[in-house]
Amino acid sequence: MRKKVTLKQLAKELNLSISTVSKSLKNDSEISQKTINRVHELANFYNYKPNALAVSLKSNKTKTIGVILPEILNHFFAKVLYGIEQQASEKGYKIVTCITNESFEKEVEYVEMLNYSSVDGFIMALSQETQMYNRLYHVKELQRDDVPIVMFDRVSEEIDCDKVIVDDKYASKTAVQYLIETGCKKIAVISTIFDLSVGKLRLEGAREVVAENTDVGLIEFPIMNIEKEEDEIELFIKSNNIDAVLGLDETAAAIAINMSNKLGYRIPDDISVVGFTDGLLSKHSYPKLTTVSQHAEELGAKAADMLLERLENVSETKYSAKTEVVKTSLILRDSTK
Repeated sequence: MRKKVTLKQLAKELNLSISTVSKSLKNDSEISQKTINRVHELANFYNYKPNALAVSLKSNKTKTIGVILPEILNHFFAKVLYGIEQQASEKGYKIVTCITNESFEKEVEYVEMLNYSSVDGFIMALSQETQMYNRLYHVKELQRDDVPIVMFDRVSEEIDCDKVIVDDKYASKTAVQYLIETGCKKIAVISTIFDLSVGKLRLEGAREVVAENTDVGLIEFPIMNIEKEEDEIELFIKSNNIDAVLGLDETAAAIAINMSNKLGYRIPDDISVVGFTDGLLSKHSYPKLTTVSQHAEELGAKAADMLLERLENVSETKYSAKTEVVKTSLILRDSTK
């Protein structure tokens, strides 16, 4: 007696996506006849039968949405998730959350799994690998299947869907301008996220402000080894005569404070430090970190609202995607003058 197999196992054995196998079993015209034949042949060999529950769930509204996050230890994403869950729950929806840990392969697997099973739509921020590789076929497949998507924070211009973003470029300009106004002349931009869309926008904002101030210098320092970021930042500060740090992520800014303290610099008298994300590191660093608040909970609630509005107001007319921008705030604390 042959073993029972799942759709995921068929897909793995055929080296195809779950979505492609599912469409092949339905003889979808998007799939080549050669692929359809391969899928049917293996399905017949294993006497594969579709999961009746999954099929019924997929054909009806389940009041469930899929949330895909690149990480959860980051305070920003945790607060976004809280905002999504609160808003979804208020409207009678449940959420299923998957964490990619910045992996493109995991992101693809979770998208396919959730799309085949039980969710009515997706809220997602792209993983670091997805943005680095710029491989978006899994998201484009959702669009071809008319699955509603809302992207937030880490988004792609190639995907025409609803988006919720913060004014990253403007926020960075505001932070650097404040450093300049308080007397800083040699500003370091330190980050682990230069490859991400948000990191690029924040760096662009910093560059623009410095370009308008000819007596101010900018040093860009990408952290290459996450496991040794403390050592890298310590060596950088020791080797450069800087008077300010803009950390494009909260961790980089918090470590910059720690390493400056370790090297005997006074903060903010010798070095001013500004970070992004008003999380626990910002509030409990010594001195407390001046930071750009992205209002993550509000962002999550707005993303949920956009998705639920689309799910509950289905019409014959073509849906027009929109982008909502959440305004940031510069919260002044003891790490700046």
